[in-house]
Amino acid sequence: MLTLVAGCGSGEPAPVAHPTDEPRITAKAGERFTLTVHENASTREHWYLSDPRPDAHVVRERGQHGTSDSGDRHLDGGGSSLTFTFEATGKGSTRIVLTHCTFATTCDEDGGGTPAPAPTAPYRQSAPKRVTYTVTVR
Repeated sequence: MLTLVAGCGSGEPAPVAHPTDEPRITAKAGERFTLTVHENASTREHWYLSDPRPDAHVVRERGQHGTSDSGDRHLDGGGSSLTFTFEATGKGSTRIVLTHCTFATTCDEDGGGTPAPAPTAPYRQSAPKRVTYTVTVR
């Protein structure tokens, strides 16, 4: 599950949910927005901000944080939500690329989401899924 939420910094209205089937974000300079994805580390499922990174003159990454689906309790095998926060820094357009790595995909060892060489037989893995968001700052 992939959820896109856009919103402003503190003191602003609650973030507004956007449909995930339209990966386009429009923001004003200075506005912060988030991308929230579901992952489960116990099943080797992870999301990463990938190259090419967004143009810093248009959008800057402001960090990421995870939240357990089970609240404050840790449950073995429990999933979590990972939220990437960005800030619109100037007029223009850029792209944000998130890569979804699972047990069935091959990603690099440092977690950057870059596809790694495929393993030899008998294992068959596919390339990770990449989701691209186009951000326009006005």
